[in-house]
Amino acid sequence: MELHQLEYFCTLAHIKHFTNASKAIAVSQPALSRSIAKLEAELGVQLFDRSEKQLELTAEGRKFLRYVEKGLWQLELGRSLISADTPEKGSIRLSFIQSLGSYFVPQLLCAFREQYPGISISLRQDTPASLGQSLQEGKADLCLCSNMLPAEHIGWMYLCSEEIYLAIPKNHPFAAKKQINLQEAASEPFIMLEAAFTLRLLSDQFCELAGISPDIIFEGADIFSVAGLVRAGLGIALLPKIPALASPELVFLPISFPVCQRAIGIAWNTTATLPPSAAIFQRFVLNRYIQAD
Repeated sequence: MELHQLEYFCTLAHIKHFTNASKAIAVSQPALSRSIAKLEAELGVQLFDRSEKQLELTAEGRKFLRYVEKGLWQLELGRSLISADTPEKGSIRLSFIQSLGSYFVPQLLCAFREQYPGISISLRQDTPASLGQSLQEGKADLCLCSNMLPAEHIGWMYLCSEEIYLAIPKNHPFAAKKQINLQEAASEPFIMLEAAFTLRLLSDQFCELAGISPDIIFEGADIFSVAGLVRAGLGIALLPKIPALASPELVFLPISFPVCQRAIGIAWNTTATLPPSAAIFQRFVLNRYIQAD
């Protein structure tokens, strides 16, 4: 059993799609498939159920995932601990995807600054492609993002999952439903984010799993524009239910099929050594989310 096998397993477990997972970790799909098959052979159990349209973890896979994530976290924590020998001062260059900027990032930074007031934080918000490039080029130390950064030598660790809903205007016929199969929305006009965003990539994946080809009438540059157009009754959208989007004019309908979630994690350049202040922040974030689990 090799470390990269465990990292590949974690990525596939959260993305649930061989093609997209192989893109996220910059390996070929056959190489990823061979790695997972070898891991299953070594363990003597099947980790993924491949019989359904959507890849899912087996019961053994779900159990194994919890231990693998905690083990990888402990390894990364140990690495950062042996290098964090300077006072808790300095600065961090933190980047993040646009849709986390209204709630996830502010909440996290407030908690961090209470504990480490001497560390300053420089923020950068951009598209996934640009964020991955910033990590590669040393323009950012860490990135809070989904797990689909299209860049090589980028490490990523899972923190939490966020449900994606079907956002509809309050007077839409679907508003009376308690939940919906995404196939039922096949004939609806969709409002999506532009192709550069990870939420758009996930939305395309969800539609593919549901077997629908959505009629996309507009592609927005931010989730607030998308939500605003949905409120105006121009279409429906796949969005997270976050405080900044709350409105009496907008209904967030749970999706029964496929499972629509996005994984949120922290990313870094695996070929660079984190500055001590950034290592402190990374350790704080991992401890906040992974140990609490």
